[in-house]
Amino acid sequence: IVEKTGRGVVCLISNYSWLDGLSFTGMREKYLEAFDRIWIDCLNGDKYRTGKLTPEGKPDPSIFSTEWNPEGIQVGTAISLLARRGGPMCPPTEGAHAGAPLPVRFRHLWGKTKRQQLLDTAVQDGKTLYEELTPPLALGLPFIPAQVARGYISWPLLPDLFPNSSPGVNTSRDLDLVAIDLPVLENRLKAYFDKDLDDRDVKAITPSLMTASRRYDPIATRRHLLDRGVVSGYFVKYCYRPFDGRHVYWHPETKLLDEKREDLFAAVREGELFLTSRQRAERHWEGTPFYVTRHLADRHLTRPGCNCFALGTYPPQAQQRELAHEAENKRSGVANLSQSARSYLRALGIDNPDADLETAALIWMHALAIGYSPAYLVENADGIRQDWPRIPLPDSKELLLASAELGKQMAALLDTETPFDVGARHGVPLQKIALASRVGGGSLTDEDLAVTAGWGHAGKGGITMPGKGKIVERDYTAQERAAVAALYERRFLPQENPAVTDRRYSLGDRTLDVYLNDVAYWSNIPIRVWEYTIGGYQVIKKWLSYREEKLLGRALSKEEVRYVQEMARRIAAILLLEPALDANYRSIKEHAYTWTA
Repeated sequence: IVEKTGRGVVCLISNYSWLDGLSFTGMREKYLEAFDRIWIDCLNGDKYRTGKLTPEGKPDPSIFSTEWNPEGIQVGTAISLLARRGGPMCPPTEGAHAGAPLPVRFRHLWGKTKRQQLLDTAVQDGKTLYEELTPPLALGLPFIPAQVARGYISWPLLPDLFPNSSPGVNTSRDLDLVAIDLPVLENRLKAYFDKDLDDRDVKAITPSLMTASRRYDPIATRRHLLDRGVVSGYFVKYCYRPFDGRHVYWHPETKLLDEKREDLFAAVREGELFLTSRQRAERHWEGTPFYVTRHLADRHLTRPGCNCFALGTYPPQAQQRELAHEAENKRSGVANLSQSARSYLRALGIDNPDADLETAALIWMHALAIGYSPAYLVENADGIRQDWPRIPLPDSKELLLASAELGKQMAALLDTETPFDVGARHGVPLQKIALASRVGGGSLTDEDLAVTAGWGHAGKGGITMPGKGKIVERDYTAQERAAVAALYERRFLPQENPAVTDRRYSLGDRTLDVYLNDVAYWSNIPIRVWEYTIGGYQVIKKWLSYREEKLLGRALSKEEVRYVQEMARRIAAILLLEPALDANYRSIKEHAYTWTA
């Protein structure tokens, strides 16, 4: 109708993901060009984005719910009315034309009565009930109100600051190339490279390595690699998920690894530290998209596509070096900073970021501090979900140094290779979190440590599916509550700052006992520690799902039980940093540098 007559009305009843999904930007741009007015009735009811809950936490079934199927369909829906009067088409712009009406009118309908609300308001002026929007081009022209702070669009994207990055490794064969236990991985590859075993025998041991795909010929690959031997590759530490370190067999030739990322591997062998993030989120809320590691990172470390931003870049000969560090605080390469980022540092009186590690890391550590601020994540949720995170830069050296110092503390908590000294910062109170305990009291033995509570099970294609497990939610004991109160007094923020006593920043009003099995459990994991999410993964629960005895093939070791304690305490320390992180973000937002790149 629109193409042939230049006028007309189109009504769409559809999944509402196209309203702000990044892959639909071109479609929305066409609609803005073709239509004079667009009305959106967003009916919500989405299982994935909102959990079928209203903003107030009440039930929000889909518009297609019935008394026989109360929840209706799983995805959220919207009714879109698009009208064109005729005349010249106008392309989308960053702002509305002076005096011109805004092109999109939008409203939310929530709850169990949304169908009746829709009927009751079917006849109306088309304006009073709606919010008028001018979709910002920098956020992908969303047809839904975008939640970003004032000034967010003017802040630099991560790649504007750190031009060199690499996606994480994508093995496409995790089942056989990645393992929690190094000896298990070594035995698999020993069999793969055994010339006395034929391909059928090898497939029984390493099925994914002998299964063909569009880009992978298993027979030709094995023939090519057999003469080179297992020593032609590398067994290296692998950051598989947040706080979940494993081992991977990395080989520089063939498609044994689907995407090897040679540049990333070279930087790892130089001992680099990486800030990881991703360009867009898979779900509406995934926690922070940032993480820190010094190991080779998996592409799904923070889903759906983890990218690694190293502190430095290196000349080609660095790829040939063995894993070795230069003299402390010296660099063999240059800081991974764009020319615009270097100009910013010069404006603050910092002239040579390549001189030493601490100077090179200033903006990098600052970005990490911003990325873990809950206020930043909530205020800019829609912007972070659509593209690379944007980072506000402070307009003074003092603010940058203070923010970078917070980032260093965060990096130390996230980097599991950095020793975590409970007593140095928090003393005894933090030691009350995640105590390894036995039902009825007494000490745990090696026989008590198998994970059988149902935290994970094998899914199709060897994928691990999470389970419900066993947790017991309860009140803190008097001793635990006293320890939590003591932790509040030991915050990283100075005592005189009023945010210290703000109880919105807490470990949670309730705590949990998290069970390995019917006998062993970790006592007192505060509820916010348990629920803590990085890159879409509930950290502790995700770690446990891979260690169910049927999947792991063994019980946990005592070291692994202690590792869960340390993981919970690191997360608690991160939560205790949140007042300082939020105060830092708000201060920088108020004193933001004008980015002119």
